[in-house]
Amino acid sequence: DAWTDKDLAIGISRTYRWGGYSKWDLPLSVAQHSLAVLALREAEGPLTAREALREILHDATEALWGFDLLCPLKLQLSPEFERLNRRLQAAVDQRYQLPAWTGDTYALHKHADRLAAASEAFHVVGWSLTDMRDSLGITLDPLDADPLTLPSGMQPWEPWPPKLAETLFLQRLTELLERAARDGDATQLAQAFSRLPEKMRRLYC
Repeated sequence: DAWTDKDLAIGISRTYRWGGYSKWDLPLSVAQHSLAVLALREAEGPLTAREALREILHDATEALWGFDLLCPLKLQLSPEFERLNRRLQAAVDQRYQLPAWTGDTYALHKHADRLAAASEAFHVVGWSLTDMRDSLGITLDPLDADPLTLPSGMQPWEPWPPKLAETLFLQRLTELLERAARDGDATQLAQAFSRLPEKMRRLYC
């Protein structure tokens, strides 16, 4: 409870991917990346509200740290940082009641995450396909179409201004939290109904 949803939206919209490098006027925020990963996962099939929250919040620790750590640098950090990051992720998981990854769901998530990264490297940062493969080890082909609905006046893959990223991220987060609460109420009602004597259950059927 040490942060609000708005705090998270502010932090994630002002934390930048790719070290802040961009061929556009603005860098790409972790908020926009998170929404793109969610959109890619939803395009593969329906997600429950909690599963969708798990996708949109997969990089929430970066917003709370205040930086997006490039993968090659992560390997150079001490085990103490990794332990702290796991504790912070556990706090996010508990706060938003995120379901644990299974082998299959994590594989689907990582594919969407890597596909977003490939597309960002090409369309946002400006890496060539050859350099992406040789220097970054990215083997997936970047998408041509932006998976996100374009805000008015924006071009495909164009990084959003921080305030716009904050607003759209917070709107989607709030929508998913409200949906998750409704799903939880419905589950509790169904469980309570199942505990009623059979004669009483028949009265409602």
